[in-house]
Amino acid sequence: MPDLLIELFSEEIPARMQARAAEDLKKRVTDGLVEAGLTYAGAAALSTPRRLTLAVDGLLAESPTIREERKGPKVGAPDKAIEGFLRGAGLSREQLEERETPKGAVYFAMIEKPGRPAAEIIAEVLEDCIRNFPWPKSMRWGAGSLRWVRPLHSILCILSDEAGASVVDLDIDGIKSGNTTRGHRFMAPDEITVTGFDDYAAKLKRAHVVLDARERAEAIWQEATNQAFANGLEVVEDKGLLAEVAGLVEWPVVLMGAIDEEFLALPPEVLQTSMKEHQKFFSVKNPKTGRIEKFITVANRETVDNGATILAGNQKVLSARLADAKFFWENDLRTAKSEAGMSAWVENLGNVTFHNKLGTQAARIDRIAALAREIAPVVEADADLAQQAARVAKADLSSEMVYEFPELQGLMGRYYAEAAGLPQEVANACEAHYSPLGPGDDVPSEPVSVAVALADKLDTLTGFWAIDEKPTGSKDPFALRRAALGVIRLVLENDVRMSLNLVFGKAAEITGKREGASGEAFADVNDLLSFFHDRLKVFLRDQGIRHDVIDACIAMDGNDDLTLLVKRARALEDFLKTEDGENLLQGFKRANNILSQAEEKDGVEYSYGADRKFAEDDSEKALFDALEAGGAAISPAIAAEDFAAAMRGMAALRAPIDAFFEAVQVNADSEVVRRNRLNLLSQIRAVCGQVADLTKVEG
Repeated sequence: MPDLLIELFSEEIPARMQARAAEDLKKRVTDGLVEAGLTYAGAAALSTPRRLTLAVDGLLAESPTIREERKGPKVGAPDKAIEGFLRGAGLSREQLEERETPKGAVYFAMIEKPGRPAAEIIAEVLEDCIRNFPWPKSMRWGAGSLRWVRPLHSILCILSDEAGASVVDLDIDGIKSGNTTRGHRFMAPDEITVTGFDDYAAKLKRAHVVLDARERAEAIWQEATNQAFANGLEVVEDKGLLAEVAGLVEWPVVLMGAIDEEFLALPPEVLQTSMKEHQKFFSVKNPKTGRIEKFITVANRETVDNGATILAGNQKVLSARLADAKFFWENDLRTAKSEAGMSAWVENLGNVTFHNKLGTQAARIDRIAALAREIAPVVEADADLAQQAARVAKADLSSEMVYEFPELQGLMGRYYAEAAGLPQEVANACEAHYSPLGPGDDVPSEPVSVAVALADKLDTLTGFWAIDEKPTGSKDPFALRRAALGVIRLVLENDVRMSLNLVFGKAAEITGKREGASGEAFADVNDLLSFFHDRLKVFLRDQGIRHDVIDACIAMDGNDDLTLLVKRARALEDFLKTEDGENLLQGFKRANNILSQAEEKDGVEYSYGADRKFAEDDSEKALFDALEAGGAAISPAIAAEDFAAAMRGMAALRAPIDAFFEAVQVNADSEVVRRNRLNLLSQIRAVCGQVADLTKVEG
């Protein structure tokens, strides 16, 4: 079985597109081969800045011959019907076979599709793949019609086996396939002839090209950490930057340079962001001081001066970048320390529109400050500090540093608040109030930070709900799902007890007052709680809590208190995993089904209380005792929010309910006994219903 090697050699492919492009090449080619009947043993895709490579092992030499039986029209059918069938089958009338069927004589055709050589199929599949490749962006060049991410220079496509290697003939807009490639652009630019993947990989390595992006990344990280360690320093880990840099070089050469002394006083995050965004440098810090003191750059070639010229050029450019950052930092510090302080930045936000229906950023800050003051007592925060923090939390959006590096918003706010002499709780809230932004982010725990973070997200949600800008399907342009998840995590991880409905109403009232309208004008948040419940289901699903269990708890009073709701759901989930829980659920469902059918049939509600004097069986009397004891145990446990105790009370009902159904026929001949037993089932429903709406639980 031959092996296939494909290389598409071009100008530099953007680093962010390489991994996806390699996978697309693999999928499209292998899918096309299999569809045409060519199976294979294995396939691997690789990428460098200038090439996409696909190696397919154990490919069939030719597609198998296929024989297909096709049923046609009845014998004696109109000629046009028969002729159409013949055209589709590619046969003549003499080649048809007549067979008797239960519906009479019918024509059958035996169609044979002979196999085709692998090279012929590969050429077709690869051409289709290249011409229809799903690049996010592509370009045309010269006079050809082919579109590629960057100009495509050559196509290597060979089949190799024990007898040798042969080129798969292909010509796309004048680019003819061959068995040659080129090595490193500067260090080995000459043409290289290859005979198979092993030969290809070995010759490219000698020509200063590392094919595997993971191998390049590992080499970069190992050499960078070694150089840093030799100087008593540490490289700041950044997996995203490492993957990007590995996609910028074919032959990584790691160099470490120093940052000028005048820039070392800049906040480490400023240094790190500037070097990463502008230069693709790794930051190297002193573990004793936490300062960023050096940088790692990765060159794409070896030089006779061991990179000295490259480092000098990089340091010159870096110094210019950091001089700008230093200028912004010093200007911002002067503003923060001035008499007006950060309030001057807040005033500037009056000229920045948040949303045309929700006013400016300054108006939004007023709303958040008012809401943070309302929320503060609930999270045990100082109301004055929460309001003060909310007023300055977004001030850094007007600073020069955040204008240059938007990703530093919040963090720079903390630095400026500290420089302005504001309380540390206020400064911390400036940085923390955006969190959590994603499922892996840390959640603020300081009360002032929690109050401002909740106010920020709840203002966003109630505001956009009020103007009917809700998420639809997969579209969520204002990241409202993320905001709701942030509120959920803030509430649950800080064990916050609050009524979301009350907070929604207060937020809507504040919005209305700030916009000069009545609170009712902005109170259209009827389904906002349902939206939160949907997000809560997604959040809890990852923690192993079933949707139906959450639905059973949502149906209870107090479902706008998320902490209470989750506490109830976790207790119910744990209970239903036990044998008692499983069996009690079945007993409850049986009781509820019998009761519901009887109520529908009789047109009455059996909820008037069963009378013990009509009990005929010992199991019936035992159930009366169990329900009385269970109600006495469950009700105070629910009131005390001790759901584990409530579930233990439920577990005690399992055996009496099972025994009752085994010994007693509910629909007795005596109408008095029947009604009494139905009222007893109603008691089961009422007692169990204190914990959750078990009708919504599956099983």
